[in-house]
Amino acid sequence: MDGDEQLLNGRVYGADHDDPNPGPLPDRTYAELVGGPLDGLLLDIHGWRTDEVDDGAALVTELSRWPGGRALYDPRPGESLKPGPGVACRLYYSGDTP
Repeated sequence: MDGDEQLLNGRVYGADHDDPNPGPLPDRTYAELVGGPLDGLLLDIHGWRTDEVDDGAALVTELSRWPGGRALYDPRPGESLKPGPGVACRLYYSGDTP
């Protein structure tokens, strides 16, 4: 694991790099990002409807194939969304886009 990846693990996507507590909050709902440049991060999906989660996410990152581009993450068919706070689902890396 390189230095950039070590900085990201256990963090919430979008948290400031110098935030003293970049981890998840107990009353929020998250998707775990699996694979790709944002592997190990949690995406805050609190308040998202099921169909929004099913659409996946295109997340801006300097770590994608195109710096400043987007890493694409999608759910796997058949995996269910667990209700309530905490990690509700996983989104899997499916590619990059500029």
